[in-house]
Amino acid sequence: MYNRADYISDFDWEAFQKFSKDLETPNIVVNLHQVKHNYIKLKDSFPYAQIYYAVKANPGEKIVKMLAELGSNFDIASRYELDEVLSLGVSPDRLSYGNTIKKAADIAYFYEKGVRMFATDSKEDLKNIAEFAPKSRIYVRMLIESTSTADWPLSRKFGCHPDMAYDLIVQARDMGLTPYGVSFHVGSQQRDIGIWNDAIAKSLYLFSSLEEEEGIRLSMINMGGGFPAHYISPANELETYASEITRYLREDFGEDMPQIILEPGRSLVGDCGILTSEVVLISRKNNTALQRWVYVDAGKFNGLVETMGESIKYPVISSKDAPDAKEGEVILAGPTCDSADIMYEDFKYRLPVNLKAGDKLYWLSTGAYTSTYASVAFNGFPPIKTYYME
Repeated sequence: MYNRADYISDFDWEAFQKFSKDLETPNIVVNLHQVKHNYIKLKDSFPYAQIYYAVKANPGEKIVKMLAELGSNFDIASRYELDEVLSLGVSPDRLSYGNTIKKAADIAYFYEKGVRMFATDSKEDLKNIAEFAPKSRIYVRMLIESTSTADWPLSRKFGCHPDMAYDLIVQARDMGLTPYGVSFHVGSQQRDIGIWNDAIAKSLYLFSSLEEEEGIRLSMINMGGGFPAHYISPANELETYASEITRYLREDFGEDMPQIILEPGRSLVGDCGILTSEVVLISRKNNTALQRWVYVDAGKFNGLVETMGESIKYPVISSKDAPDAKEGEVILAGPTCDSADIMYEDFKYRLPVNLKAGDKLYWLSTGAYTSTYASVAFNGFPPIKTYYME
Protein backbone atom coordinates (compact mmCIF):
# COMPACT_ATOMS: atom_id res chain seq x y z
CA MET A 1 0.00 0.00 0.00
CA TYR A 2 2.83 2.42 0.78
CA ASN A 3 6.10 3.24 -0.84
CA ARG A 4 8.59 2.69 1.96
CA ALA A 5 10.87 5.38 0.58
CA ASP A 6 8.16 7.98 1.21
CA TYR A 7 8.06 7.28 4.93
CA ILE A 8 11.30 5.74 6.10
CA SER A 9 13.90 7.51 3.97
CA ASP A 10 15.49 8.88 7.15
CA PHE A 11 14.93 5.69 9.14
CA ASP A 12 17.61 3.08 8.59
CA TRP A 13 15.25 0.25 7.61
CA GLU A 14 17.89 -2.45 7.35
CA ALA A 15 19.36 -1.53 10.73
CA PHE A 16 15.86 -1.47 12.20
CA GLN A 17 15.05 -4.94 10.85
CA LYS A 18 18.26 -6.34 12.30
CA PHE A 19 17.77 -4.57 15.63
CA SER A 20 14.13 -5.59 16.09
CA LYS A 21 13.93 -9.10 14.62
CA ASP A 22 14.10 -10.91 17.98
CA LEU A 23 12.07 -8.43 20.04
CA GLU A 24 8.76 -9.58 21.46
CA THR A 25 5.78 -7.73 20.00
CA PRO A 26 4.25 -5.29 20.37
CA ASN A 27 7.17 -2.91 20.69
CA ILE A 28 8.37 0.51 19.60
CA VAL A 29 11.85 1.20 18.30
CA VAL A 30 13.05 4.80 18.32
CA ASN A 31 15.97 5.95 16.19
CA LEU A 32 17.92 8.43 18.35
CA HIS A 33 20.05 9.56 15.43
CA GLN A 34 16.93 10.76 13.67
CA VAL A 35 15.71 12.59 16.79
CA LYS A 36 19.01 14.47 16.84
CA HIS A 37 18.72 15.22 13.13
CA ASN A 38 15.19 16.60 13.59
CA TYR A 39 16.24 18.79 16.52
CA ILE A 40 19.13 20.32 14.60
CA LYS A 41 16.89 20.86 11.58
CA LEU A 42 14.33 22.69 13.73
CA LYS A 43 17.04 24.88 15.30
CA ASP A 44 18.39 25.75 11.86
CA SER A 45 14.88 26.54 10.58
CA PHE A 46 14.08 28.86 13.51
CA PRO A 47 17.48 30.25 14.57
CA TYR A 48 15.83 33.03 16.58
CA ALA A 49 13.68 30.71 18.71
CA GLN A 50 14.18 28.83 21.95
CA ILE A 51 13.08 25.20 21.87
CA TYR A 52 11.17 23.69 24.79
CA TYR A 53 10.66 20.00 23.98
CA ALA A 54 7.16 18.81 24.95
CA VAL A 55 8.17 15.91 27.18
CA LYS A 56 4.71 14.35 26.99
CA ALA A 57 5.28 13.44 23.32
CA ASN A 58 7.85 10.84 24.35
CA PRO A 59 9.42 11.04 27.81
CA GLY A 60 11.99 8.35 27.13
CA GLU A 61 15.05 8.97 29.30
CA LYS A 62 17.47 8.57 26.42
CA ILE A 63 15.52 11.09 24.34
CA VAL A 64 15.33 13.67 27.12
CA LYS A 65 18.99 13.24 28.02
CA MET A 66 20.15 13.62 24.41
CA LEU A 67 18.03 16.70 23.82
CA ALA A 68 19.30 18.24 27.05
CA GLU A 69 22.88 17.72 25.85
CA LEU A 70 21.94 19.41 22.56
CA GLY A 71 20.77 22.47 24.48
CA SER A 72 17.01 21.97 24.48
CA ASN A 73 14.74 23.39 27.16
CA PHE A 74 11.64 21.47 28.24
CA ASP A 75 7.89 21.97 28.48
CA ILE A 76 6.67 20.11 31.56
CA ALA A 77 3.10 18.91 32.11
CA SER A 78 3.23 17.36 35.62
CA ARG A 79 5.38 16.96 38.71
CA TYR A 80 6.26 13.46 37.51
CA GLU A 81 7.77 14.79 34.29
CA LEU A 82 9.49 17.46 36.38
CA ASP A 83 11.14 14.88 38.63
CA GLU A 84 12.32 12.86 35.64
CA VAL A 85 13.88 15.81 33.84
CA LEU A 86 15.51 17.22 36.96
CA SER A 87 16.95 13.76 37.76
CA LEU A 88 18.84 13.94 34.46
CA GLY A 89 20.68 17.06 35.56
CA VAL A 90 18.58 19.65 33.72
CA SER A 91 18.47 22.93 35.66
CA PRO A 92 15.02 24.35 36.53
CA ASP A 93 15.68 27.59 34.64
CA ARG A 94 15.38 25.51 31.44
CA LEU A 95 11.84 24.39 32.30
CA SER A 96 8.36 25.77 31.79
CA TYR A 97 5.21 24.53 33.51
CA GLY A 98 3.07 24.65 30.39
CA ASN A 99 -0.02 22.85 31.67
CA THR A 100 -2.80 25.32 32.45
CA ILE A 101 -4.67 22.69 34.52
CA LYS A 102 -2.76 22.16 37.74
CA LYS A 103 -3.25 21.80 41.48
CA ALA A 104 -2.11 24.50 43.84
CA ALA A 105 0.11 21.89 45.50
CA ASP A 106 1.80 21.18 42.18
CA ILE A 107 2.46 24.88 41.58
CA ALA A 108 4.11 25.02 45.00
CA TYR A 109 6.13 21.89 44.18
CA PHE A 110 7.43 23.36 40.92
CA TYR A 111 8.31 26.62 42.65
CA GLU A 112 10.14 24.76 45.42
CA LYS A 113 12.16 22.91 42.76
CA GLY A 114 13.21 26.22 41.17
CA VAL A 115 10.82 26.61 38.22
CA ARG A 116 9.87 30.24 37.63
CA MET A 117 7.88 30.20 34.38
CA PHE A 118 4.20 29.22 34.37
CA ALA A 119 1.39 29.12 31.83
CA THR A 120 -2.16 30.09 32.76
CA ASP A 121 -5.55 30.70 31.15
CA SER A 122 -7.90 31.27 34.10
CA LYS A 123 -8.38 33.53 37.10
CA GLU A 124 -8.32 30.75 39.70
CA ASP A 125 -5.10 29.29 38.33
CA LEU A 126 -3.53 32.75 38.23
CA LYS A 127 -4.45 33.30 41.89
CA ASN A 128 -2.75 30.02 42.82
CA ILE A 129 0.40 30.98 40.92
CA ALA A 130 0.50 34.35 42.69
CA GLU A 131 0.13 32.65 46.08
CA PHE A 132 2.39 29.64 45.64
CA ALA A 133 4.90 30.89 43.04
CA PRO A 134 5.30 34.59 43.89
CA LYS A 135 7.06 36.91 41.45
CA SER A 136 7.25 34.18 38.80
CA ARG A 137 7.01 34.91 35.09
CA ILE A 138 3.65 34.03 33.60
CA TYR A 139 2.39 33.72 30.07
CA VAL A 140 -1.28 33.50 29.17
CA ARG A 141 -2.55 30.95 26.68
CA MET A 142 -4.99 32.19 24.06
CA LEU A 143 -7.77 30.06 22.64
CA ILE A 144 -7.20 29.20 18.98
CA GLU A 145 -9.93 27.45 17.01
CA SER A 146 -8.31 24.96 14.63
CA THR A 147 -10.60 21.96 14.66
CA SER A 148 -10.98 21.56 10.90
CA THR A 149 -7.32 21.66 9.83
CA ALA A 150 -5.48 19.94 12.69
CA ASP A 151 -5.54 16.14 12.82
CA TRP A 152 -5.44 16.30 16.65
CA PRO A 153 -7.13 19.59 17.70
CA LEU A 154 -6.34 21.21 21.03
CA SER A 155 -9.01 23.90 21.11
CA ARG A 156 -11.89 24.30 23.60
CA LYS A 157 -10.17 22.75 26.62
CA PHE A 158 -7.17 25.08 26.68
CA GLY A 159 -6.76 28.82 26.37
CA CYS A 160 -8.98 31.85 26.72
CA HIS A 161 -10.29 34.64 24.50
CA PRO A 162 -7.72 37.41 23.83
CA ASP A 163 -9.84 39.92 25.78
CA MET A 164 -9.70 37.64 28.84
CA ALA A 165 -5.98 37.12 28.26
CA TYR A 166 -5.61 40.91 28.42
CA ASP A 167 -7.39 41.01 31.80
CA LEU A 168 -5.33 38.11 33.18
CA ILE A 169 -2.06 39.81 32.27
CA VAL A 170 -3.15 43.01 34.01
CA GLN A 171 -4.20 41.02 37.07
CA ALA A 172 -0.89 39.16 37.06
CA ARG A 173 0.98 42.46 37.28
CA ASP A 174 -1.29 43.64 40.08
CA MET A 175 -0.67 40.37 41.97
CA GLY A 176 3.09 40.85 41.91
CA LEU A 177 3.79 38.40 39.12
CA THR A 178 5.86 39.22 36.04
CA PRO A 179 3.80 39.36 32.83
CA TYR A 180 6.16 37.65 30.39
CA GLY A 181 4.14 36.90 27.29
CA VAL A 182 1.36 35.02 25.57
CA SER A 183 1.08 31.54 24.13
CA PHE A 184 -1.06 29.62 21.71
CA HIS A 185 -1.25 26.16 20.18
CA VAL A 186 -2.68 25.82 16.68
CA GLY A 187 -3.45 22.11 17.10
CA SER A 188 -1.25 19.05 16.81
CA GLN A 189 -0.44 17.91 13.26
CA GLN A 190 -1.62 21.26 11.90
CA ARG A 191 -1.60 21.27 8.10
CA ASP A 192 -2.84 24.84 7.52
CA ILE A 193 0.12 27.18 7.99
CA GLY A 194 -2.19 30.19 7.78
CA ILE A 195 -3.52 29.40 11.27
CA TRP A 196 -0.24 30.77 12.67
CA ASN A 197 -0.86 34.07 10.88
CA ASP A 198 -4.12 34.61 12.76
CA ALA A 199 -2.59 33.56 16.09
CA ILE A 200 0.39 35.90 15.67
CA ALA A 201 -1.96 38.76 14.79
CA LYS A 202 -3.88 38.16 18.04
CA SER A 203 -0.58 38.17 19.90
CA LEU A 204 0.31 41.52 18.34
CA TYR A 205 -3.04 42.92 19.48
CA LEU A 206 -2.23 41.98 23.07
CA PHE A 207 1.33 43.27 22.90
CA SER A 208 0.24 46.64 21.48
CA SER A 209 -2.88 47.24 23.56
CA LEU A 210 -1.27 46.24 26.85
CA GLU A 211 1.69 48.55 26.30
CA GLU A 212 -0.46 51.48 25.16
CA GLU A 213 -3.19 51.18 27.78
CA GLU A 214 -1.46 49.57 30.78
CA GLY A 215 2.23 50.25 30.28
CA ILE A 216 2.89 46.50 30.29
CA ARG A 217 5.57 45.47 27.82
CA LEU A 218 5.46 41.78 27.06
CA SER A 219 8.63 39.98 25.99
CA MET A 220 7.70 36.54 24.63
CA ILE A 221 5.40 34.57 22.36
CA ASN A 222 5.18 30.85 22.98
CA MET A 223 3.94 29.38 19.69
CA GLY A 224 3.55 25.87 21.07
CA GLY A 225 3.82 22.95 18.67
CA GLY A 226 1.77 21.85 15.71
CA PHE A 227 4.49 21.05 13.17
CA PRO A 228 3.68 17.72 11.53
CA ALA A 229 5.15 14.27 11.37
CA HIS A 230 4.75 12.25 8.16
CA TYR A 231 1.44 10.40 8.25
CA ILE A 232 -0.87 9.54 5.34
CA SER A 233 -2.50 12.98 5.05
CA PRO A 234 -0.04 15.26 3.22
CA ALA A 235 1.58 18.26 4.88
CA ASN A 236 4.23 20.77 3.91
CA GLU A 237 7.84 20.26 4.92
CA LEU A 238 9.26 22.06 7.94
CA GLU A 239 11.18 24.53 5.77
CA THR A 240 7.90 25.84 4.35
CA TYR A 241 6.38 26.24 7.81
CA ALA A 242 9.46 28.09 9.01
CA SER A 243 9.56 30.42 6.01
CA GLU A 244 5.90 31.37 6.25
CA ILE A 245 5.79 31.73 10.04
CA THR A 246 8.93 33.88 10.01
CA ARG A 247 7.30 36.08 7.37
CA TYR A 248 4.18 36.46 9.54
CA LEU A 249 6.32 37.48 12.52
CA ARG A 250 8.33 40.00 10.50
CA GLU A 251 5.22 41.52 8.95
CA ASP A 252 3.56 42.03 12.34
CA PHE A 253 6.52 42.86 14.59
CA GLY A 254 9.16 44.12 12.16
CA GLU A 255 12.58 44.38 13.76
CA ASP A 256 11.06 44.46 17.25
CA MET A 257 10.38 40.72 17.34
CA PRO A 258 9.80 39.33 20.83
CA GLN A 259 11.48 36.22 22.18
CA ILE A 260 9.94 33.23 20.40
CA ILE A 261 9.48 29.86 22.10
CA LEU A 262 8.59 26.64 20.30
CA GLU A 263 7.30 23.53 22.06
CA PRO A 264 7.77 20.74 19.51
CA GLY A 265 6.87 17.17 20.33
CA ARG A 266 5.40 15.26 17.41
CA SER A 267 7.64 16.94 14.83
CA LEU A 268 10.78 15.97 16.77
CA VAL A 269 10.07 12.34 17.60
CA GLY A 270 7.07 11.20 15.55
CA ASP A 271 8.96 10.08 12.46
CA CYS A 272 11.67 8.51 14.63
CA GLY A 273 9.69 5.50 15.82
CA ILE A 274 8.28 2.30 14.36
CA LEU A 275 5.71 0.24 16.25
CA THR A 276 5.85 -3.46 15.40
CA SER A 277 2.76 -5.58 16.01
CA GLU A 278 1.97 -9.21 15.27
CA VAL A 279 -1.17 -10.40 13.52
CA VAL A 280 -3.20 -12.39 16.06
CA LEU A 281 -6.20 -13.36 13.95
CA ILE A 282 -7.78 -12.71 10.56
CA SER A 283 -11.51 -13.28 10.12
CA ARG A 284 -14.60 -12.29 8.16
CA LYS A 285 -18.02 -11.49 9.63
CA ASN A 286 -19.91 -13.47 7.00
CA ASN A 287 -19.10 -15.87 4.19
CA THR A 288 -19.30 -13.21 1.48
CA ALA A 289 -17.72 -10.28 3.34
CA LEU A 290 -15.35 -8.31 1.15
CA GLN A 291 -13.36 -6.92 4.05
CA ARG A 292 -11.20 -8.94 6.41
CA TRP A 293 -10.85 -8.10 10.07
CA VAL A 294 -7.17 -8.07 11.00
CA TYR A 295 -6.58 -8.22 14.75
CA VAL A 296 -3.11 -7.34 16.03
CA ASP A 297 -1.45 -7.35 19.45
CA ALA A 298 -1.32 -3.53 19.67
CA GLY A 299 -4.39 -1.32 19.83
CA LYS A 300 -5.95 1.82 21.23
CA PHE A 301 -5.08 0.82 24.77
CA ASN A 302 -1.43 -0.09 24.20
CA GLY A 303 0.22 2.33 21.84
CA LEU A 304 -2.31 3.45 19.24
CA VAL A 305 -4.69 5.73 21.16
CA GLU A 306 -4.33 8.48 18.54
CA THR A 307 -6.26 6.32 16.10
CA MET A 308 -9.29 7.38 18.17
CA GLY A 309 -11.77 8.81 15.71
CA GLU A 310 -9.28 7.70 13.05
CA SER A 311 -7.62 11.08 13.65
CA ILE A 312 -4.01 10.07 13.07
CA LYS A 313 -3.59 7.77 10.10
CA TYR A 314 -0.26 6.02 10.40
CA PRO A 315 1.44 4.50 7.36
CA VAL A 316 1.21 0.72 7.82
CA ILE A 317 3.25 -1.89 5.96
CA SER A 318 3.39 -5.64 6.46
CA SER A 319 6.03 -8.32 6.39
CA LYS A 320 4.21 -9.71 3.33
CA ASP A 321 4.52 -6.51 1.30
CA ALA A 322 5.89 -7.03 -2.19
CA PRO A 323 5.62 -5.08 -5.46
CA ASP A 324 3.34 -7.70 -6.99
CA ALA A 325 1.38 -8.59 -3.82
CA LYS A 326 -2.38 -8.84 -4.27
CA GLU A 327 -4.13 -6.67 -1.69
CA GLY A 328 -7.59 -6.30 -0.23
CA GLU A 329 -9.39 -3.95 2.14
CA VAL A 330 -9.13 -4.64 5.86
CA ILE A 331 -10.46 -3.40 9.17
CA LEU A 332 -7.66 -3.06 11.71
CA ALA A 333 -8.45 -3.81 15.36
CA GLY A 334 -6.62 -4.39 18.62
CA PRO A 335 -6.49 -7.38 20.96
CA THR A 336 -8.68 -6.32 23.90
CA CYS A 337 -12.23 -7.27 24.83
CA ASP A 338 -13.49 -3.76 24.14
CA SER A 339 -15.52 -2.92 21.06
CA ALA A 340 -13.90 0.52 20.95
CA ASP A 341 -10.54 -1.12 20.26
CA ILE A 342 -10.82 -0.66 16.49
CA MET A 343 -8.16 1.51 14.89
CA TYR A 344 -9.40 1.86 11.32
CA GLU A 345 -12.78 0.85 9.94
CA ASP A 346 -14.00 3.82 7.88
CA PHE A 347 -10.63 4.61 6.29
CA LYS A 348 -9.86 1.65 4.11
CA TYR A 349 -6.39 0.25 4.55
CA ARG A 350 -5.29 -2.40 2.07
CA LEU A 351 -3.02 -5.31 3.02
CA PRO A 352 -1.79 -8.44 1.21
CA VAL A 353 -4.44 -11.14 0.83
CA ASN A 354 -1.93 -13.80 1.93
CA LEU A 355 -1.44 -12.13 5.32
CA LYS A 356 -1.82 -14.63 8.16
CA ALA A 357 -1.50 -14.91 11.95
CA GLY A 358 2.10 -14.49 13.03
CA ASP A 359 2.96 -11.97 10.32
CA LYS A 360 4.14 -8.49 11.32
CA LEU A 361 2.58 -5.09 10.77
CA TYR A 362 4.89 -2.08 11.00
CA TRP A 363 3.23 1.18 12.06
CA LEU A 364 5.47 3.97 10.82
CA SER A 365 5.89 7.45 12.35
CA THR A 366 4.89 6.17 15.80
CA GLY A 367 7.61 7.82 17.88
CA ALA A 368 5.21 10.33 19.47
CA TYR A 369 2.25 9.76 21.81
CA THR A 370 2.51 5.98 21.73
CA SER A 371 4.93 4.60 24.31
CA THR A 372 3.23 6.13 27.37
CA TYR A 373 -0.11 7.28 25.98
CA ALA A 374 -1.60 3.89 26.92
CA SER A 375 -3.30 1.92 29.66
CA VAL A 376 -1.22 0.33 32.40
CA ALA A 377 -2.79 -3.13 32.24
CA PHE A 378 -6.20 -3.13 30.56
CA ASN A 379 -7.21 -6.78 30.01
CA GLY A 380 -3.91 -7.56 31.70
CA PHE A 381 -1.84 -6.46 28.72
CA PRO A 382 1.37 -4.78 29.91
CA PRO A 383 2.48 -1.34 28.69
CA ILE A 384 4.16 -1.42 25.32
CA LYS A 385 7.97 -1.62 25.50
CA THR A 386 10.24 0.93 23.87
CA TYR A 387 13.75 0.31 22.58
CA TYR A 388 16.33 2.75 21.26
CA MET A 389 18.62 2.50 18.27
CA GLU A 390 21.76 4.53 19.06
